[in-house]
Amino acid sequence: MTTKPPRKFFEPLAIGAPAPYRDLPVRLERMIHFFPPHVEKMRAKLPEMVGQVDVLLGNLEDAIPADQKEAARKGFIAAAQATDFGSTGLWTRVNCLNSPWFLDDVTELVAAVGDKLDVVMLPKVEGPWDIHFLDQLLAQLEARHNVKKPILIHAILETALGVENVSAIAQASPRMHGMSLGPADLAASRGMKTTRVGGGHPFYGVLEDARAEGGPRTLFQQDLWHYTVARMVDACQSAGIKAFYGPYGDFSDAAGCEAQFRNAFLLGCAGAWSLHPSQINIAKRVFSPDAGEVRFALKILEAMPDGTGAVMIDGKMQDDATWKQAKVIVDLARAVAARDPAAKEAYGL
Repeated sequence: MTTKPPRKFFEPLAIGAPAPYRDLPVRLERMIHFFPPHVEKMRAKLPEMVGQVDVLLGNLEDAIPADQKEAARKGFIAAAQATDFGSTGLWTRVNCLNSPWFLDDVTELVAAVGDKLDVVMLPKVEGPWDIHFLDQLLAQLEARHNVKKPILIHAILETALGVENVSAIAQASPRMHGMSLGPADLAASRGMKTTRVGGGHPFYGVLEDARAEGGPRTLFQQDLWHYTVARMVDACQSAGIKAFYGPYGDFSDAAGCEAQFRNAFLLGCAGAWSLHPSQINIAKRVFSPDAGEVRFALKILEAMPDGTGAVMIDGKMQDDATWKQAKVIVDLARAVAARDPAAKEAYGL
């Protein structure tokens, strides 16, 4: 397969468009909080939400009725123009490429609020061709409307073909910000027998070995999404972009949501979606490193300033590999501390 050489990869795709980023902007993105822009009372809450979440995303796709699509688009533009988002990211999820709303979503939003819009989330991405199309379109619109910074693309992994092409999607463009797991649509695409939106299933498990005395056997529930999340994380990290867990649909199950988010965090995800206010603090807590882990990681970095050699700390051997692990934790802790004074004190930073 022919690929672009490095110099061409980072060229703007339209005359007058801003140059692509060589590195992603450094941002804390523990939760991507969705809001329905067509609902006026939800738009009115945005100024107070800005200080509570890392990313605000105006949703134009699923969960927006067909007869409210245009109202949602107009509502997002009005909210973006009226609100100072400060260090909170402003994203939108547009409708999918084959829908009757996609083209107007992108053209109208870039024209009206292109300089405030950080990321366009693209649903149902099936291959790099989908990213290439949006990449070129955004460049043309940025040039036309004199947008000063490149708008990034975030893909949702929610079809079997998308999973098959996950690495190519991650590497498709310098606009790629990251990727989120879309478990509901992916379950349908794969023919999975579940109606849940994320999370586990009580019937998906491993039965312990039969006992000689014939007693009851325990079923150990397994994670339906472990394989896909791990594959997505590898593809994203290899390409230098971010992986995210998507939605957890049972708002009444805080413990289940926290467990799913924590699995994703431990596997390497940077954050998750929050679809309900109750999930904001769960994501904030889970995707911020534990204070004890941070303090131990700081000990490792202090004992090995140049990251080489080996030392014993609290009875455990540390070397250059654990130094790298410690640096991941401390870098994240510093980003969290910059937004949260209480975390800064707990981390000792």
